[in-house]
Amino acid sequence: MAQAKNGDTVKVHYTGTLDDGTLFDTSAEREPLKFTVGGGEVIAGFDTAVIDMVPGEVRITVIPAMSAYGEHSKELVTEVDRDRFPADMELGLGQQLQVGLEDGNQAVVMIVDLCDTSVTLDANHPLAGQQLTFEIELVEIL
Repeated sequence: MAQAKNGDTVKVHYTGTLDDGTLFDTSAEREPLKFTVGGGEVIAGFDTAVIDMVPGEVRITVIPAMSAYGEHSKELVTEVDRDRFPADMELGLGQQLQVGLEDGNQAVVMIVDLCDTSVTLDANHPLAGQQLTFEIELVEIL
């Protein structure tokens, strides 16, 4: 039976959990995820986990932060004055905002702290610094 290898397009079902068992994503109620192994379309650890799987196989893999979304970087957390936001703009903890960067690109940031005078923004991926566990089922090699 064929095994998945770099360059293959595959379909997988997956369930992702954190170390404490919290579910952060699953394809259970959706179509399987389709991607090219080694194509940089999924996190590195997920790509690696699928290699050598055969259709119908289920594998549980633990992916360290560095092979997932990286370590949490303090350099990506910044405090800005509250008056840099429109006065009528409602802000809340956990809220995601899109902000313009000096180079003209856009970044998504999350509000991680706020008070009357300042807002602390975090540009790290929400799963940065987390070890991730995935249950992966290889549905099909296309």
